[in-house]
Amino acid sequence: MTELVEQQQSSSNPVADETGQYDPRFVLWRKFCADHDIPVSSLPGDLSAETKALWEKAKKGELGAK
Repeated sequence: MTELVEQQQSSSNPVADETGQYDPRFVLWRKFCADHDIPVSSLPGDLSAETKALWEKAKKGELGAK
């Protein structure tokens, strides 16, 4: 088994097969990228400190309310 597959299987926050690309985390990331002109293929770790702070705020606001 590859390391990536092992990481995905051991994740405590997996993406459900039922939601897939419509998982709220992915929807929020795509919206955030569109709002801030960031390529959706970027990772949160690629963000500048200022943009990363905005991302953390967006996550807490949207995902924390669920």
